[in-house]
Amino acid sequence: MNWGSKLIIGMFCFMSMIVVFGVLMVRSKSDALVDTDYYEKGILYDAEYNKKRNVKQDHAEPIFEVTKDSLILTFAKPAEGKIKFIRMSNKNLDRAVSLQTDSMNQAKFPILDKPRGLWKLQLDWQSADKAYIYEKEVMLP
Repeated sequence: MNWGSKLIIGMFCFMSMIVVFGVLMVRSKSDALVDTDYYEKGILYDAEYNKKRNVKQDHAEPIFEVTKDSLILTFAKPAEGKIKFIRMSNKNLDRAVSLQTDSMNQAKFPILDKPRGLWKLQLDWQSADKAYIYEKEVMLP
């Protein structure tokens, strides 16, 4: 076999590889790193930024306490809103729960039904006519 036929075989293998990768790319599912509501989030970014700034200005970061069966959040003032439990490794485990503090400005959430590991918590609440957003990663036992 001479060098010309080896060159043709090499080019054929390379072009076949490119075609296979192209077919796999077209048949793959959508990119998991891109949100489906990307544009809506972009439009509402200023409002979200102001809520995050309110948390820092008012020193309103909630205190997180993880016990073996529950997650306890302690707020500076009475709060009402929602909390999202986001599991980075499995989108099907994501849950949103309403948030309402008790007389001691605490909210308690059961965690026995949630798998162990790292969870991202997104809190969106209102307290004393101000809106807040806070995110934190928590390791659940």
